[in-house]
Amino acid sequence: MSKKTGGWLESIKTVVYAGLIAVGIRTVAFEPFNIPSGSMIPTLQVGDYLFVSKYAYGYSKHSIPFSPDLFEGRILGSLPERGDVAVFKFPRDNTTDYIKRIIGLPGDRIQMRSGRLYVNNQEVPRESLGLYTVEGDGPRMTVRLFRETLPASPGSHPVQHRILEASDEGPYDNTPEFVVPPGNVFAMGDNRDNSLDSRDMDRGVGFVPVENLVGRAEMIFFSVDGSAAWWEVWDWPFAIRWSRLFQFVR
Repeated sequence: MSKKTGGWLESIKTVVYAGLIAVGIRTVAFEPFNIPSGSMIPTLQVGDYLFVSKYAYGYSKHSIPFSPDLFEGRILGSLPERGDVAVFKFPRDNTTDYIKRIIGLPGDRIQMRSGRLYVNNQEVPRESLGLYTVEGDGPRMTVRLFRETLPASPGSHPVQHRILEASDEGPYDNTPEFVVPPGNVFAMGDNRDNSLDSRDMDRGVGFVPVENLVGRAEMIFFSVDGSAAWWEVWDWPFAIRWSRLFQFVR
């Protein structure tokens, strides 16, 4: 075998090994994810890039790229906690990635009444934080900003996070009571009047099977506001949201 052929083989092996390592890390440890819509504003902005921990809830077929039908259920599985921001496969196609906040666990009773969230028939406290201007997700608009405190999960503590409400009489601000079935969770966007989520059982997310969970959002590692095109290299530094880099997702 010539040195040239041997060199090519070594190069190919190096690329294959690197690919296998990358797939392994993405499968069992962390996967990058970007935010394409404004359903999780103000927590997540359009143009945020974040790391999702794959080990947080154990592993299902959706932990593997392209979701090959290798096995059913979850390995080393555990339930999320109320308040976790989680990535999951859209239950209607098991392909599209969605990201929402986990509001209800199996057995929980979830309802919206005049814009207020009720968990197990208890109103979830919310505190007004003033007004918030939404940008980068359609027309600029000003809505109300609140701090909401979700009840503690078993063995944990209450979770505070921010939500947006354009009004308290939107399409999803008054709902029937949903009882979360075993093996499922209930997910909602923080941008409450601009989120297709578990409150819509007909066209939206509906209940999310635990098997569809991909992982928990952990940290924003990059963020751009969309003001610079890919070829406008000179504007790249001004398009980066420097203050959002390396923020933990809460």
